[in-house]
Amino acid sequence: MPIYSVKTTASQERTVADMIASKEMAEIHAVLAPDQLTSYVMVEADSDAIIRRVLEEVPHARGLVEGPGGEAGQSSMSEVEHFLSPTPDVEGIAEGDIVELIAGPFKGEKAQVQRIDEGKDQVTVELYEATVPIPVTVRGDQIRVLDSDER
Repeated sequence: MPIYSVKTTASQERTVADMIASKEMAEIHAVLAPDQLTSYVMVEADSDAIIRRVLEEVPHARGLVEGPGGEAGQSSMSEVEHFLSPTPDVEGIAEGDIVELIAGPFKGEKAQVQRIDEGKDQVTVELYEATVPIPVTVRGDQIRVLDSDER
């Protein structure tokens, strides 16, 4: 089944994907708006003609990405596969990194990463401003890396 790329207005990827999916056409099998892919939505459909017809009614959809010969550009499943598997929030964080807590009771506090649990997607940090070092375990999506030892 071919997968087509649809060009969208920036920051409207999710809206376009929802509108295409809401058409509930049997010829459209799947719609994907990955966060890592700005201004594009991936659509799995029987043919590009069906997508072109649907896009006429979808605001913020700019059209299909064209291939070298002017026909609709197609992608294979292997090219979009990496968008389908979630990446852990702790990916890219290393022990010793300086982070800021962006959620929870310690929001706004700076801390140093002491331990990373990739299985649970959690990080144990030690708050900088605390007079007594207290380890605090938070989810990976509750921190933002400020300074990394690896940079």
